[in-house]
Amino acid sequence: MVDIYWYGQSCFKIKGKNATVAVDPYNPDFVGLKPPKIEADIVCVTHGHEDHNFLGVIRNTENKDSDITSVSQDKPFVINGPGEYEISGVNIVGISSFHDDKGGEERGKNTIYQILIDGVSIVHLGDLGQKKLSQTQVEALSGCDVLMVPVGGVYTIEAKDAPDIIASLEAKIVVPMHYKISGLKFELAPLSDFMKVIGKENVEPAPKLSVSADKMPEELEVALLSVQ
Repeated sequence: MVDIYWYGQSCFKIKGKNATVAVDPYNPDFVGLKPPKIEADIVCVTHGHEDHNFLGVIRNTENKDSDITSVSQDKPFVINGPGEYEISGVNIVGISSFHDDKGGEERGKNTIYQILIDGVSIVHLGDLGQKKLSQTQVEALSGCDVLMVPVGGVYTIEAKDAPDIIASLEAKIVVPMHYKISGLKFELAPLSDFMKVIGKENVEPAPKLSVSADKMPEELEVALLSVQ
């Protein structure tokens, strides 16, 4: 069983049997949300903005009582760009993409991560600004079980762009992220815009999402997570 927790923006903790992965930890002062308290063995950073790359809030699972303010070699393994990695039985592929729909001219590059943990394939799109994925990107991300997709617009794709991307990856479970929530300093679009577009307006948020490779839904599900 893999447990997934959300901390606001694009920050998640993915806890497997033998390892825990954190994605896109944020600077609480910059974002306006409370500091995320996350213990992880691996940290994936999609791009270099402060609401996605603040490594100081991550504690190593084996050193959780220490005062960690930065990440070094004896702390969580950090992945911050494209490539293929295998750490503690977790396979991670980083795929290059763009933070805008103009080939990166406005906001630069973004890394999409596919995380294979305990047989579950999780794709985190980061601050994807491309309205459509390229065929090469789609092929590289085949076999997606859980898709974390930004839906708040402004700095990423908008709610109306998400369904095509979800369909192209044939995701089984979709977790929306990077939208307006209480306390956030950024003026993003509300979650309701996406839920209306996707036709799932009566979904209630849960504290965590628990998934296993042998119990995936046959039809698309949208999972909402409450902020930790």
